[in-house]
Amino acid sequence: MTAFFISLLFLLSGTAAHVINPNHHPKCLVPNRVSTSTIPLFHVHSPCSAFRPPDSLSWEHTVLELQAQDNLRLEQLTRTRPTAKKSVVPLAPGRQIIQSPTYIARVQIGTPAQVMLMAIDTSNDMAWVPCLACVGCSSPVVFDNSKSSTFASLGCQAAQCQQAPTSTCSGSSCIFNMTYGGSSLAASLSQDVLTVATDAITGYTFGCIQKATGTSLPPQGLLGLGRGSLSLPSQSQNLYQSTFSYCLPSPKSTNFSGSLRLGPVGQPKRIKSTPLLKNPVRPSLYYVNLLGIRVGSKVVNIPASALAFNTTNGGGTIFDSGTVYTRLVAPAYAAVRDEFRRRMRNANVTSLGGFDTCYTVPIAAPTMTLIFEGMNVTLPAENLLIHSTAGSITCLAMAGAPDNVNSVVNVIASMQQQNHRVLIDVPNSRLGVARETCS
Repeated sequence: MTAFFISLLFLLSGTAAHVINPNHHPKCLVPNRVSTSTIPLFHVHSPCSAFRPPDSLSWEHTVLELQAQDNLRLEQLTRTRPTAKKSVVPLAPGRQIIQSPTYIARVQIGTPAQVMLMAIDTSNDMAWVPCLACVGCSSPVVFDNSKSSTFASLGCQAAQCQQAPTSTCSGSSCIFNMTYGGSSLAASLSQDVLTVATDAITGYTFGCIQKATGTSLPPQGLLGLGRGSLSLPSQSQNLYQSTFSYCLPSPKSTNFSGSLRLGPVGQPKRIKSTPLLKNPVRPSLYYVNLLGIRVGSKVVNIPASALAFNTTNGGGTIFDSGTVYTRLVAPAYAAVRDEFRRRMRNANVTSLGGFDTCYTVPIAAPTMTLIFEGMNVTLPAENLLIHSTAGSITCLAMAGAPDNVNSVVNVIASMQQQNHRVLIDVPNSRLGVARETCS
């Protein structure tokens, strides 16, 4: 089993045997050729990430840790009520077991600019970074607000203070508190220049973390891409018109071509799309109408209630960059899993943690098609399976909600989105998906 764990760690951690310094390696700094304002995106386990987990960790530990963090994220997504030009930012995977999300972008804050490797999250709104003298922050890289001539703290009377989660007053400063995964933070509400690729957004509101507890916070902060008023799409609405797209690379990518593209310019012209829905129960999330799922040539029998968009209990289907493996509500997952197993000609099934459909013999997986209102997205095997490079075990990379989470939300997660361009077009209320190789 040792060779099995090593080979799977290799699969998840990328092909490089050493860690590239993402602040110095030219491949990690070159912007996407589509535009000088495209931000590269990196997976947290990629060679361009500063947060790669120790090589001593087995693949099993890594996968099960990510799955456990997915459980926390699903619980949070289910429980909480999240309160005209183009820019492209490269996306890449990082390294260190962080809760979620699993993709980071190189951005700059302040004057003069300070580089931060911030996680992106389509289901959260606020941006926050560890600041100088933060208690409990794990990263040696922090934002030194004392060196920025454009930094300002926001007072309790600022309108943004009312929009921040669980805000309170500390003297004249606005402080907000929030949980993220199994961690919590307290931050002072602040403003400064945020530079994404070549675009400077002045007066950007974010949290300057003063105190953090737990180990699941992205070390150098988070950039929220949700639908709330303090998210990047909302704060840059005049610049980017609440439109963006992203292509998520796999952890083993060496092409350095994942990207976050901001603004309507340069987005795919011919892309199939589905109506983007807004659910008042969870207004920050990007809901769509999932009508069914086809495994191979068969549309599986899923109760309509398991997929229904529901504005009373928050039910429905969302696209989320931070959850790693797609989660379906129990009846939907059972139907998909059973048909997948049937297609495997009843080969002996084993399990790995929360993955209950694994095989120790080679399998030829069927395609899986997600049927949305107005578009179909067919997922090849690379978006459906996790497996060792030695072929020791292969698992269906999906799961149902954990027993302790009464989830009514289906989550289309990052592994199933990899090597697709996902377009979020809020003004035209649509979400588009097109196959694009970015690994």
